[in-house]
Amino acid sequence: MEQQDIDKLQKKALEQIKWGEFLFGKDGAFAPMLKSFIEAALQAEMDAHLNSVKSHLKSIHSTNYISANRNSFEMIQLPH
Repeated sequence: MEQQDIDKLQKKALEQIKWGEFLFGKDGAFAPMLKSFIEAALQAEMDAHLNSVKSHLKSIHSTNYISANRNSFEMIQLPH
């Protein structure tokens, strides 16, 4: 969020407070800021999750796995 956006947000918030309107919600002054915050938090959580999955996959790359196909089982080795 740039300074110009913050100034607009502040002006809108003051107007909404002055008229007793809600600051949150669809038309609230804080809606864009809340949206931006939630999107950033979700992106950070997704990045952390993907890094965790990558790390886990690297640690098990040489582990034996069992491949099940109906009634038969086969041990397979993942390539390095």
